[in-house]
Amino acid sequence: MRHQLSFACDGAALAATLDAGSGTTGLLIVSGGNEVRSGAHRGMATLAQRVAAAGHPVFRFDRRGIGDSEGGNGGYRGSGPDIAAAIAAFRSAAPQLTRIVAFGNCDAASALLLHQPLALDALILANPWTYDDDGDESDEPALPPATAIRARYWSRMKDPKSLLRLFRGDVDLRKLVRGLSAIGASSAPAAPESLPAKLDHALTSLARPATILLATGDRTAQAFVEKCRPPGVPVERLDSASHSFAGEDAEWLTGRILERLS
Repeated sequence: MRHQLSFACDGAALAATLDAGSGTTGLLIVSGGNEVRSGAHRGMATLAQRVAAAGHPVFRFDRRGIGDSEGGNGGYRGSGPDIAAAIAAFRSAAPQLTRIVAFGNCDAASALLLHQPLALDALILANPWTYDDDGDESDEPALPPATAIRARYWSRMKDPKSLLRLFRGDVDLRKLVRGLSAIGASSAPAAPESLPAKLDHALTSLARPATILLATGDRTAQAFVEKCRPPGVPVERLDSASHSFAGEDAEWLTGRILERLS
């Protein structure tokens, strides 16, 4: 059964949804970006329904300034109090809980790392966000990760139509040279105050089990692989480009989560 409720965070009323279950291990879903708690195309609502059907309570919420919640939107970097308040509200709404596992995708995964320690028993981190907030001020857009460029060019080299376009002169040689030069470029070490460095530090000092889930064709996941080196943290990969594990990928995601709730 699904219940709508609210809880307080620093004087603001936050909206939440509890999918009830009788189990003693619950799942806290932290939304990424500025998405509401139902997720893209109701993906998180569907995930919650599936996990609750297996007997595990699931708690979702809109952080301050998002969706039905009051307050100002402080982004994922300012969401620590929101997550902590949601954990307390989850325990109050489902008092039988002895364990809470948190799941976050994209910058929600990064938030769960940046705001440690939190009163959680395990983390499931999908496609963690590693780009610092400062945008690229150059005239040209930032290149995708080298792994994505390699995969793209290898695919095109095997495609006769792409080779024909090259021979006809239909390919922008400037972009081609720029992309090829990035393939062999080595990644510079992350600056100490950069987001990747902070995530690496958080992963190294984690006091609870964590699992990283990556969609190998997703640029955010590819950037994480290039920029971060999670020591001893299990990584599971899905051959998909879906950042939000949409469509058939949702079953894979549900299965990985249920494994860690059991």
